[in-house]
Amino acid sequence: MSEHDTPASPARTDHEWQAELSPERYQVLRQAATEPPWSGEYVHHHADGSYRCAGCGAVLFDSATKFDSGSGWPSFYEPAAAGVVELRSDRSHGMVRTEVVCRACGGHLGHVFDDGPAPTGQRYCINSLALDFDQA
Repeated sequence: MSEHDTPASPARTDHEWQAELSPERYQVLRQAATEPPWSGEYVHHHADGSYRCAGCGAVLFDSATKFDSGSGWPSFYEPAAAGVVELRSDRSHGMVRTEVVCRACGGHLGHVFDDGPAPTGQRYCINSLALDFDQA
């Protein structure tokens, strides 16, 4: 298995997710909640390594693509590998946005916007509660 492969994981029921995740992580990953800005442990995090899905462990983002967006959430200009996240239309809260979801487990991660830096011009605005970190 390469560093970007997704761990095999059987589908979980809602009850199993509730038992496995903290209430805060459950709200973000399974109910698409958003943590308050500037509250997450990875907002000002600058160590080298990989950010994994807190639900299933899939590698989602690399620290080399993390940047300070000033938004209050960890921001990345691209995922760690093609296909590790899924983008979905989100029309909640009276606006149209693009939701970012872990392709392996369907966990809500955050949203992506077209106001990021080069080389992609994208800002993947991700909840810290949706992530775990593996230091290089």
